[in-house]
Amino acid sequence: GEMEVWALEAYGASYTLQEILTVKSDDVTGRVRTYESIVKGHNVPTPGVPESFKVLVKELQSLCLDIQVLDADGNQIELKEDEDALDTFNLARMDADNERQNRYADEDELADAGFDYVADEEVDASYADDDEGDEF
Repeated sequence: GEMEVWALEAYGASYTLQEILTVKSDDVTGRVRTYESIVKGHNVPTPGVPESFKVLVKELQSLCLDIQVLDADGNQIELKEDEDALDTFNLARMDADNERQNRYADEDELADAGFDYVADEEVDASYADDDEGDEF
């Protein structure tokens, strides 16, 4: 809540506050990048712009207000769309898929493990026997 934010500001916990309002908020891209950094043991990247801030800017622009986001040097910052978040998520998932080996066991390995081939007719027959005593 708002009072908690004020308490954190008063305490001087700016990094905690920044994390709560960005990465732990609705900054999907920042959340994925932060998670990847933690898992890989890298430094946490600078947080992005939360989606709620982007919505606020769009709502103010819909009221015909000329809203521009500027950096410390006065240069305009372009707010990126949601596609970036999806691309980052998909890239993270693709990296994980590449690292994982998808290998299937062949018939000899399955036989060595105690598994045996069962024909479909045998399976169907075993279920048919069970259905004879059912009453509906």
